[in-house]
Amino acid sequence: MTQAQAKWPEKPVRLVLPFGAGGVADVTARILADKLSDKLGQRVVVENMPGPGGINAARTVVTATPDGYTMGLLSNGTAISVDSFRKLPFDPVKDFAMISLMGEFDLVFVVNAKSDYKSFGDFVKAAKAAPGKMNVGTIAVGSTQNLGAELLKSSADINVQIVPYKRSPDIVVALLRNDVQLMVEFPPAVQGQVSAGDLRILATSAASRSKQLPDVPTIQEAGVKDYVVSSWNGVFAPKGTPKDVIDTMGKAMHEVLAMPDVIEQFAKLGVQAKDSTPDELMNRLKSDIVKWGAVIEKAGIPKK
Repeated sequence: MTQAQAKWPEKPVRLVLPFGAGGVADVTARILADKLSDKLGQRVVVENMPGPGGINAARTVVTATPDGYTMGLLSNGTAISVDSFRKLPFDPVKDFAMISLMGEFDLVFVVNAKSDYKSFGDFVKAAKAAPGKMNVGTIAVGSTQNLGAELLKSSADINVQIVPYKRSPDIVVALLRNDVQLMVEFPPAVQGQVSAGDLRILATSAASRSKQLPDVPTIQEAGVKDYVVSSWNGVFAPKGTPKDVIDTMGKAMHEVLAMPDVIEQFAKLGVQAKDSTPDELMNRLKSDIVKWGAVIEKAGIPKK
């Protein structure tokens, strides 16, 4: 280990996010950054750089000097981008030096509380009885929520219309008006309406029941075999970043993500704090590239 590497970090570390301020990924990244700042003895500064497919943020990271002072947040959205765009200015498999997973969170399948659907099986039964008549609301085409709904069509063998909206509140309004009969979203987007008794969660997309929603069954429990969808975020650096830097950051993340207060803060946002090795994170990315690429192709979603 060189003297320069031994002293890392000697100055603030920049953590570039492909999302705007205020969302779940932003809030959890800031919680992580604050704790990492204490662990590393230098500030970890979050910089928001939103843009289509996270391209701007990722390009900023991969073109930065690989000295450990510019890192980025990646997600399953990074995997989706590979088959959503005609050409990316980088190859995440070749150009990213993975560090660690940060957390993962699941989709929820939501209906109007006044509807007759008391279980996900009820919804599937109704959808099969009226092919092409049921509407499912999600946000933008190509989002995890949207592709999760597309995957559901084939996994549950149902013919439903997927209706994209610009914002989650718009889907809630549509659901309450019965313009759509099912909403596919992340828990924080519907938590208020569920607590108020206006909406009901029928199932989650997790492999096992959520600690935050222990009474809500998974889609698999509802009879849809092999359906598991989880969104995730992790931290990466430019290719060529010294291994000692990767190891130091990974160790710090492992310690931070095991802190009870961090676990609790993440859980309140519907996120499971979870670290990984660099190889595990890379394998997660590769697996999702294959998974979502197949869904995009089957759905006939054109490349941007």
